[in-house]
Formats: sequence, structure tokens, C-alpha cells
Amino acid sequence: MVGGVFFSTGGYAGVLLAINAPHRRRDGTWGRAPWRWWAREPANYDYLAAAVLFAGTLIFAINLVDSLIGDLTAAQEDRLVWSPDIIGCLLFLISGHLAMVDIAGSWWKVKGEGLGWWIVFVNQVGSVLFMVAAVASFVRADGDMIAVGIANWGTLTGALCFAVAGFAQFFEAPSE
Repeated sequence: MVGGVFFSTGGYAGVLLAINAPHRRRDGTWGRAPWRWWAREPANYDYLAAAVLFAGTLIFAINLVDSLIGDLTAAQEDRLVWSPDIIGCLLFLISGHLAMVDIAGSWWKVKGEGLGWWIVFVNQVGSVLFMVAAVASFVRADGDMIAVGIANWGTLTGALCFAVAGFAQFFEAPSE
């Protein structure tokens, strides 16, 4: 539960960073707007990626709380634990794609430049691995998961991707 609180807090911190970062003015200079706790910026892909990621962390929080309920049937576990897990993973994939669009400058361009693109790419790989883990954790009618080993491997390697990308951000120079 504590890790889930930090996870969602980190997601919200990403939203704060996206909406309070300096923005380019019409005259080409950079300026800061007054501090905001929330915003609606549908044309800002950085913000959209952060907001969708934050929504995914909240869905994962539901998954986490539901997973603590004891003695669930296979159907209840799929509905209360697996379904939010899949939805959260889907939101992470969407968020990662929005971040790649923000970095690469195009919906279809796969390769960007610089460390920022690699950070987004490694995060997206982590999101794919989380989705693999989520699919593998589906509980069959007999109460067993489809593939426990793959679920554990996908979760571990996905989390490692997120950790590596997070650490790499310390070395990313601010843009001009």
C-alpha cells in the first residue's frame, strides 16, 4: 500500500511538472505562469501523457486495494484485480505513446533524438512489460493464473525499466 501511495504521488508530481514548466511565449522567450495545482491543456502532449499516467496510477491503486481482499473467487479476482490492472496498463501504454509524440514531434515517427527520447522509450518498454505481466496474471476458473512466472518477470523487468528511466532523468539537460 505504501508503494502504491508513492506511485500515485509520483504520477501527480509528473502532472505538476508538466503544467508548471516554463512555456514558450509567442515572442519566442520563455516565461512562467502562476503556480497551478491542476490544469486542462489538451494541446500539450507532455501534460496529456502525465495526466493519463496519473489516471493509470489511480487505477492501479484500485487494483492494489482490491488485491488485499481475501478469499475471492476466480471471477471476482478477474473483475476486481485483473480488470483494473489491464486498464491501468492500457493507460500507461497510451501515456507512453503521448510522451513519444511529444518528444519525437509526430504521431508516426518512431525514433527521436537525445537522452529524453531514450528515457521515454525505456518507459514505454516498461509499460509493454507491465501489460505482458497483466495478461499473464489472468485467473482461470480453476483459480490458477495463466503464467505466474511470466507475470512476475514482466512486473520485475517493467519496474526495472521505470527505475532506469527515472535514474536517467538526472542526466538529462534542460531544454533551451
